[in-house]
Amino acid sequence: MALQISNRDARRLWLDAQGLSATPTGSLDVMAIIRDLGFVQLDTIQAVARAHHHILWSRNQNYREPMLDRLLAEDRAIFEHFTHDASVLPIEHFPYWQRQFRRLGEKTARWEQSRAMLDADGRAAIRARIAEEGPLSTHAFDTKAPSSEMWARPPHKMALDHMWYAGELATSHRENFTKYYDISERVIPDHLRETEIEDAAQIDWLCRSALDRLGFGSEGDVMRFWAAAALGEVKTWRMARGRDLVEVEVACADRTTLKAWAPPDIEERLANLPAPTSRLRILNPFDPAVRDRKRLARLFGFDFRIEIFVPAAQRKWGYYVMPILERDRFVGRIEAKADRKAGVLTVSNVWPEPCVKWGQARWDKLDAELDRLGRFVGCRTVIWEEGARNG
Repeated sequence: MALQISNRDARRLWLDAQGLSATPTGSLDVMAIIRDLGFVQLDTIQAVARAHHHILWSRNQNYREPMLDRLLAEDRAIFEHFTHDASVLPIEHFPYWQRQFRRLGEKTARWEQSRAMLDADGRAAIRARIAEEGPLSTHAFDTKAPSSEMWARPPHKMALDHMWYAGELATSHRENFTKYYDISERVIPDHLRETEIEDAAQIDWLCRSALDRLGFGSEGDVMRFWAAAALGEVKTWRMARGRDLVEVEVACADRTTLKAWAPPDIEERLANLPAPTSRLRILNPFDPAVRDRKRLARLFGFDFRIEIFVPAAQRKWGYYVMPILERDRFVGRIEAKADRKAGVLTVSNVWPEPCVKWGQARWDKLDAELDRLGRFVGCRTVIWEEGARNG
């Protein structure tokens, strides 16, 4: 008989697994946060703070932006590659990422067939320059994009990205978020780069480590976590590992139930489940707690999407809207923008969730979080646009 998990316990399990149960204070171990999460997504948009910095700050507000850069460029404690999107991962994950290099390398090799990318000789010339000159960014090369369309990229950029996806090149460091490519041998330690793990063992690690970080999940949840194994591969793994997993039925926000699986210690996790902090939190729209929209809607009944690429007239909310989390539910969303030069954080709008009453105490908690977020990005002044508090 499947283990029953209530909706409240499911929400709390997920938030605890995501490092969002505890008050985000105390001693800081950035690598421990990254290891617990598995990866941290990168994003260039800096409406308030770039996604990777905001995600880490949400777990411990003693975090500061240069810390992640040092882990990548100096300590070599993390490496950069592609999960569902560009992300940083603990360096010790590298041997289990070989199939992802192969999968994405094979996919991006097709760019040459469409003549969007330099041929093998052109790629070899780029690699030779990097080998001789050291880390180079795309700005060191001068081929032109074939069109002026938004997503059009020059052939050299396509070549750099293909070699990066395939694992031939690695991210050495970033300057003002510009990526510098280097030969992988100069970035990844030899003992990790030369370790060979069978493909089946890589899939086993991907699925087990995903389920461990999810706390519980469907086969689709497990697949979407790393986005490095196909759904069929996850199903095969689950059937092979059935005796090691606990079948569960999770109560969803809409009163339906979800058949899922959990790690062997799920009952212990439930018995020791902490109550989440009462502190109100403004999360990044790319935060891993909200990234899987299907899981988010099932557990919290929270319908969230990013409208960055939606034309302004068609947006329901706004350009860069952030979820507001309090205890174990999402109580609203907020649009804000930081002007770091002026030191001002401007709030454009707040939208309380339906059936969530916003009394003075909750507005005071939001003000306190905005003050903390403002200090993090160097904005000592918080300004509310007219009507922003009306929701």
